[in-house]
Amino acid sequence: MAREYELVLMLDPAAPDGRRDEVAGETQKRIESGGALKHVDTWGTRKLAFEIRQRTEADYRFYRFEAESDLLEQLDHTLKITDGVLRFRIFKVDAGTPMITPPPTAQPAGVSARAARAEARRAEPEPAAEEAGEPESAEPEPAEPPTEPPEPAEGGPGEESPESGGEGAGDADNPQAAS
Repeated sequence: MAREYELVLMLDPAAPDGRRDEVAGETQKRIESGGALKHVDTWGTRKLAFEIRQRTEADYRFYRFEAESDLLEQLDHTLKITDGVLRFRIFKVDAGTPMITPPPTAQPAGVSARAARAEARRAEPEPAAEEAGEPESAEPEPAEPPTEPPEPAEGGPGEESPESGGEGAGDADNPQAAS
C-alpha cells in the first residue's frame, strides 16, 4: 500500500551548484521511478539551527511523493552515502495534509548569507572611493596642510604635542610646554 511522504534534503552549500543540482535531480528521478512525485520545491540556502559537519548553512530541497516502503529504503541508503548531503529527513504525512511552506528569507533562493555579506562588502567601498575621488573633497585637503606646517615651525621643532591638537603656537607661549 502506497503512502504519502515528504523528504527534506539539506545539501552542502560549499559543494558546486552543479553537484547540488545533480544530487537533487538524481533524488527526483529515483522518486519518480519508484513512486508518484506530487510536489518539488527549492527553498534555497538557509541558516541551520546548529552546525552540521562544520556548516552553518544548507541548501534545502523539498519533495512530496507517494511511494512504497521499498523506495524509502533505497532513498535512505543512497542519501546516506552521497557526497554533498548534509542531512535528510523523510516524514510520513496524511494525504490531506497541506504542503509545508518555508518562512521567507532576507536573501533570494540559492544565495548564501556569506555570499550576500561578501557582495555587500564589495558594494560599500565603491561609494567611499567615489567620495575621495571627487574634485571638491580633494581641493580643500591641499589647502589645509600648507597652513598647518608653519605653526609648528614658529614654536620650534618637536614642540607639537598630541594633547595640543597640533597648535604649536599655543605651546610656544606656555613655558611648561617647552620644558
